[in-house]
Amino acid sequence: MGSAAGRGILAAARRAALVLALVAGGAPAGLAAREIVEASPPTALAVTVYRDPERSVDDELDREWPRGFAMIGETRTVTLPPGESTIRFVGVAEGMVAVSAIVGGLPGGTIEKNRNAELLSPASLVDGTLGNRVTVTRTDPATGTAVAQEAIVRTRADGGLVLQTADGFEAVRCAGLPEKLTFDRVPGGLSAQPVFSVDTRGPDGGTYTIQLTYLAWGFDWQAHYVAHVDEPGGDDRVRFRLMSWLTLVNDNGQSFEDAELLVVAGRLNLVSDLEELADAPEARALRLTCYPLGSTATGSPIAQFMPPRPRPGSARERRGEAMYDSPMAITTVSQEMLAAEEALGDLKLYRVPERVTLSAKGMKQVAFLDEDAVEGRQLYRTTCWRDILTGDMDPAQMLLATVNDEEHGLGMALPMGGITVFEPSARGEQLVAGNTLRDHAEGQEVEIALGASSQVFATCERTGPTFANVDAERWEPLRAVLTNANPVPVTVRLELGADLSQVRGIRGVRLRNGGAFVELTVPANGRRDVRWEVRGPL
Repeated sequence: MGSAAGRGILAAARRAALVLALVAGGAPAGLAAREIVEASPPTALAVTVYRDPERSVDDELDREWPRGFAMIGETRTVTLPPGESTIRFVGVAEGMVAVSAIVGGLPGGTIEKNRNAELLSPASLVDGTLGNRVTVTRTDPATGTAVAQEAIVRTRADGGLVLQTADGFEAVRCAGLPEKLTFDRVPGGLSAQPVFSVDTRGPDGGTYTIQLTYLAWGFDWQAHYVAHVDEPGGDDRVRFRLMSWLTLVNDNGQSFEDAELLVVAGRLNLVSDLEELADAPEARALRLTCYPLGSTATGSPIAQFMPPRPRPGSARERRGEAMYDSPMAITTVSQEMLAAEEALGDLKLYRVPERVTLSAKGMKQVAFLDEDAVEGRQLYRTTCWRDILTGDMDPAQMLLATVNDEEHGLGMALPMGGITVFEPSARGEQLVAGNTLRDHAEGQEVEIALGASSQVFATCERTGPTFANVDAERWEPLRAVLTNANPVPVTVRLELGADLSQVRGIRGVRLRNGGAFVELTVPANGRRDVRWEVRGPL
């Protein structure tokens, strides 16, 4: 056709043929709906727990609201069709930080990542069935007869639940009769476990082994040490057994079964707020509202029957749980299975040699140290600093000291935590101290404060005139009187509170933590008079 009209008719025919081809053959590959496939449950798990980076040595581990995190590695299998598909990973941690997730082993890589926002719950079940039919069953408490009838859900779950039945509109649980709702199906997009999904593309289908690695919020761990001190000898040397357990907490609602378990000691420079990034999926409770109870004078009695509210922002609040709904389970790994230390840059990693289960809402204890012949010293410490001299008799502080090396029976990194010390007595072992330890690297001195002594005292005083203006070249005389009521000699560490160049007149002065000190032996049931001079500004 040569005319313009003919060319127009030909173009229209071609467009019509293209439309028919699309209808007959489907949309182009890029517009085709992705097939949804589910990855298998994890065939291998690894959980590496990092402690709360903001928790100091004196802070207790918060079992109800742990603020550490974990790196979780999962190995799964998936069978993919040719083209584009969406892979669903069901059962990831509810505290998952989705932006940190990495999926390896996919032939076509990852196009897009998504995290479901709502879990299967009474409220989401009602909202997903809005306008659809359910079955309501009521039981007459007088006769025990159960009667079922169809109903249509007419309201969402954020207030009173209203159903439409053959008898009209009714509010659930407001008739005073026992009743339940039965749903024929689960609305699309809901899952009883948190779901993470990725979109992928591959020209060929097949079965693949893939790895999902991500950070998750709601974990923490802490060490605790127990020292059993032997009877001291004739000097300050003692031997003690030192044991330690790692206590791990998992506040997520998911268990990690048969997992390789690791913990990392050291302080990380964490600049992201993982709690905010986690954005845990919500499982909303169904709250039914009927007519008010009580009176305007006395108020409603409903509040006194409500369970206590979870801590604001906690995982339990996001799940809509009461604090006592899920008591934390405590499990212990055999003491024979000690966690082994490994280096991780400047950090330290402890690996449990066998696979264990980190239970949902659970606490796990793992032994990582058991040395029965640690060599140490039991000594006393007192300070005689020129700016705090009082002339009063003050008790010395008891110390249990050692060095973290193989020569003294240790030689591995000691992460911070609490410590409990027991000593022998005529009635068996007795508790003598409970304190905390900071992080100690291999080779560092370890000192455990045992409290004030009732047998060793020190009196510190100035023996010369006090000058209003301190002359840097003027030497001031000081004196300390050390008394010991023990039947054996003791070692007293006298801290002088000055630099080495500012002290004279006393032998054996050394420098420790920026201050001069001297260690002196005080005889049994005796005393020792010590004199020295200091100079310079306070």
